[in-house]
Amino acid sequence: MEISAATAAVVTGGASGLGAATAEMLGGAGAHVTVFDMNEEAGAAKAQELGGAFCKVDVSDPESVAAGIAEVRAAGRGLQVLVNCAGIGPAAKTVSRGAAHDPALFAKAININLVGSFNCASQAAVLMSENDPVTEDGERGVIVHTASVAAYDGQIGQVAYSASKGGIVGMTLPMARDLSQFGIRVATIAPGIFLTPLLAGLPQEVQDSLGQQVPFPKRLGDVGEFAALARHILENPMLNGEVIRLDGAIRMAPK
Repeated sequence: MEISAATAAVVTGGASGLGAATAEMLGGAGAHVTVFDMNEEAGAAKAQELGGAFCKVDVSDPESVAAGIAEVRAAGRGLQVLVNCAGIGPAAKTVSRGAAHDPALFAKAININLVGSFNCASQAAVLMSENDPVTEDGERGVIVHTASVAAYDGQIGQVAYSASKGGIVGMTLPMARDLSQFGIRVATIAPGIFLTPLLAGLPQEVQDSLGQQVPFPKRLGDVGEFAALARHILENPMLNGEVIRLDGAIRMAPK
């Protein structure tokens, strides 16, 4: 799919980090970008910067997602691209100091990261399925999820996060197969350690130490590199049903 002024895209978590970089990439290529985020101030500012739109959306709430998708539909541009970047990364052990992992925290991670990705994808796919094909292959849309290397080698304290991201990995192929009848592709990026706002708040020596754990290049990933891969997925029609690790060959140690 060629990204152009005729492309309408939704980026969840588009106010910051990986989502913001992806929204900027899409906007820079001419697409009309709608940012779904819970941060109204940052989300509206990013949308204004890109000449797009903002919707306050709680991805874990299907009714909130439906309201956001309804706004996209009302804009009359259709929808060709969804990139799911909204997520949280809680840290808690299965058992710690004699207490079990907070079940509410575990459920929250699953609901935002996994169920949220499903909610947005399933509802966006309905709108995408109504598009006229945009390629000779009959392509109508592309969905890109964000997993994590934690789906494969989660660390101590990442049981909830890893479970949520592992669910996204497991969802990718069957969703691609489900949506193939409509000409909608689905792929997932599993990033390693990236310089997101969360890591940017750490002391420089800690950032450098984390970067040195990456075999090559020995640094933290740049959010622009995530956005570049998202763009390649959008533009390469044979990328479908696949999960791509973007991690500099890192394999996470237990802690």
